[in-house]
Amino acid sequence: MLASTLARRSALGATTNALRAVSTWSAVPAGPPDPILGVTEAFKADKDPRKINLGVGAYRDEQGKPYILPSVKKAEELVRAANPDKEYLPITGLPEFTKNAALLAYGADSQPIKQGTVAVTQSISGTGALRIGGAFLARHYPHAKAIYLPSPTWGNHIPLFRDSGLEVRHYKYFNKETVGLDFEGLKADLKAAQEHSIVLLHACAHNPTGIDPTPEQWREISDIVKEKKLFPFFDMAYQGFASGSTTKDAFAVRHFVSEGHQIALAQSFAKNMGLYGERVGAFSLTTADPEEKARVDSQLKIVIRPMYSNPPIHGARIANAILSSSELYGQWETEVKGMADRIISMREKLYNMLQKDLSTPGEWGHIKSQIGMFSFTGLTPPQTKALAEKAHVYMTADGRISMAGLNSGNIEYFAQSVDKAVRGQL
Repeated sequence: MLASTLARRSALGATTNALRAVSTWSAVPAGPPDPILGVTEAFKADKDPRKINLGVGAYRDEQGKPYILPSVKKAEELVRAANPDKEYLPITGLPEFTKNAALLAYGADSQPIKQGTVAVTQSISGTGALRIGGAFLARHYPHAKAIYLPSPTWGNHIPLFRDSGLEVRHYKYFNKETVGLDFEGLKADLKAAQEHSIVLLHACAHNPTGIDPTPEQWREISDIVKEKKLFPFFDMAYQGFASGSTTKDAFAVRHFVSEGHQIALAQSFAKNMGLYGERVGAFSLTTADPEEKARVDSQLKIVIRPMYSNPPIHGARIANAILSSSELYGQWETEVKGMADRIISMREKLYNMLQKDLSTPGEWGHIKSQIGMFSFTGLTPPQTKALAEKAHVYMTADGRISMAGLNSGNIEYFAQSVDKAVRGQL
């Protein structure tokens, strides 16, 4: 009896092992960890009380905590008080929201806004907007299917556009020697780009460097793009969050449109409204006339329908409540400026500590001249590794930090740790 039971178990085990050996997914390789999410995982596993996470691209308040804007809380109360239903949105989203999102980006004086020729759809935040845009351009853009991205750029841009069916190329952007904009290299690469190619431009608060062209440089870029017949695709994830002014941060987009460029635009409301998990965004294209707009709208729906059918509703209602109320809009602009100003103050303090108080080797002026949430510090991969392992300070390997992760309680320790890392004393 016992022998037969053992034999059956042995046979069952052999069968199970055989099934495992021929599993459908046995050849699937392990993918590399996400470079940013991996930083957060390492931070969470660290038990040291001094630990600092500067990898996450989300705003933190002076206490290092997630921050819900008061205007967002009020808007959500208004949404709930209206007792709305949970019905599906149209494929292109909440019409009132998309209208107001386009108005925020292009401005009331924009000719496409006045003429009603902006084809716009709600998206699953900025990433979704880029993905819609990539898929639409791969299918309908009549010229070269290459897209030029700045080097470096947001890491997700590269797989996102490749998966959309576009050929990814690069143009120079960052000068390691000056830790600033390589404007001459940028111009040379765009002038050498294949005519009619797509060029991705960060509208403001370039991620990951925090380095933006000046208005004068944007005008030169516009002229080159026009001369080379390139198609500009703007990624505007930080309108208002960079300088504290929604108008100033939209300069590049509005200038290109005023110069007659037809553009594509991806918008996100994750950073500037703190609606990270609500996934609120918009994708738009400027068109020649209402008839063309209608045709583009129809094709956007065809792209979106098999992708995710229609977007989530709650966050769009919150964003629209803010954008459609003069009182809430004014309050929101004040709060966005407050967030931007706090980050700017952290830049000033960090610069003073490194350059003046500690006399850290090197020149640290780029900390102040960069803008937005991120700063390319110039720290090397060995230095960032030492900071994580010895000082419990976490950032991406390329030295990019989220300035929002710094506050009065940790900035001195961070500056001292950077000083030691640069001197090789960690």
